[in-house]
Amino acid sequence: MPNPLLLFGAQIVAIMSVLLLAAGYLKTDPRAGSARTFGIMAIFVVFYLLNGMTSPNIDPNFRIDLSAISLLITLGVNAICGLFMIYCFLIFHEQQRFPVALGAAFALQVSLDFLLALLNTSEGGAAAKGSALLATSMDVLQLVFVGFAIYWTLKGWRADLVDDRRVFRWFIIGVQGALIFIIVFVENFLLPGGSVNDATGQALIVYSIAALTLGMLLAAMRFDFVSLSYVIRRVAELAEEPEQEGVKTFDIDSFNDTFKNGKLYREAGLTISMLAKKLNMPEYRLRSFIHKQLGFRNFNAMLHKYRIEDASKALSDQENQNVPVLTIALSVGYQSITPFNNAFREIKGVTPSEYRKQHLS
Repeated sequence: MPNPLLLFGAQIVAIMSVLLLAAGYLKTDPRAGSARTFGIMAIFVVFYLLNGMTSPNIDPNFRIDLSAISLLITLGVNAICGLFMIYCFLIFHEQQRFPVALGAAFALQVSLDFLLALLNTSEGGAAAKGSALLATSMDVLQLVFVGFAIYWTLKGWRADLVDDRRVFRWFIIGVQGALIFIIVFVENFLLPGGSVNDATGQALIVYSIAALTLGMLLAAMRFDFVSLSYVIRRVAELAEEPEQEGVKTFDIDSFNDTFKNGKLYREAGLTISMLAKKLNMPEYRLRSFIHKQLGFRNFNAMLHKYRIEDASKALSDQENQNVPVLTIALSVGYQSITPFNNAFREIKGVTPSEYRKQHLS
């Protein structure tokens, strides 16, 4: 049996850390959709921790009664995975539209889980079995949401030009996503009735959440012994980097002359490491130049800008009015029509076909 005082202390640490993280995030950027999503998710994580304090395994001196708001807690807890998915998307794919199908799946999952809680399918019979199967399907869907969140976090790692965001992907979001995935899997598939009916399982989950959230809080406060990227930058600033012979230096005009006028962006599958080799420039220096001088936080965002600018000129040219849109997409560096259409719509606000009609009419 876990030490009741230690378990209670861990729950309090986890709750306070989550709330402080949310408050700090909202204070820093209150208008950001990711900050608001994280704030809502933090409240629901607190719901999850408070619900654990209603367990019969908890010492009576620390046990609380939340039966009056049990449905609200159920609704919040079941929404954590979907909110985490949206949160990761908003951070790392802020210039794209959230997939409508996933948004609908999230709304359906939360609604059905809430209805199942209302129906209270604890009795036997065919209806109960059908409800149990539906509940299992919703649990699997929650794991799918976390899987998408982790995928989006790791997908653009190499294209991310901001060092802190690259570290953030691995040490914060990656670990956080893995923990949420494990907790959902353990709660719904390994522990009958959830962790509230298993004292050891509940204790391990609470200790893990407390350790992670406290670590995230310390990192957010930029403690030198926690923020690895900060230490690395401090050390790197002490020594001047020697200039290597034969390495080119760029300003914005010279970069555009080489990259834009040379149409290097048209190469399909171009990566930042490939471009660095073409420019005879260290990759870390190219990352810094694109981010600080050109103002891009993501290498792919820069490619989209140059490619869409090139494509829009071709689409508005009378001589190209019979050239298929796919042909133009391939000519500027895209390997298929879908990413081209998505990028064009995000930058220009209309589809390539609509853009062509507007400029050739």
